Amino acid sequence: MSTLNPYINFKDQAREAITFYASVFGGEPTISTFGDFGMSVDESEKDLVMHSQLETPAGFTIMAADTPSHMEYSPGSSITVSLSGPHEDEAELRGYWEKLVEGGQVPQPLEPAPWGDVFGMATDRFGTQWLMNIAGAPREG
Repeated sequence: MSTLNPYINFKDQAREAITFYASVFGGEPTISTFGDFGMSVDESEKDLVMHSQLETPAGFTIMAADTPSHMEYSPGSSITVSLSGPHEDEAELRGYWEKLVEGGQVPQPLEPAPWGDVFGMATDRFGTQWLMNIAGAPREG
């Protein structure tokens, strides 16, 4: 089976970010540094995260890395992580939302949307943009 996972780049904050995501979604991150593999171009960057991965109890996989100084780092709005689920998972999804938005910005609060679902948009304290969509309750036929 193939998978598609977000791989988020940071500037010197990957360890802090993946640890934060573990506090939101659960699980224990694995973290490898550039120094662990002898991949440091600059000795001062040997403790930066070359690769980290979080496998959550819900089956999500999030990966993160630091961008060393010899590589271009362009934070911005070219990608957003979308988290969605059925009405039955609303309590769990709202729990994730509340943790994700701590210290972040919420341009669109998590609230009923015109299409019948609950929807919100946020940027977490690390600059990662999130969308959340919770399916509306099934309609009685």
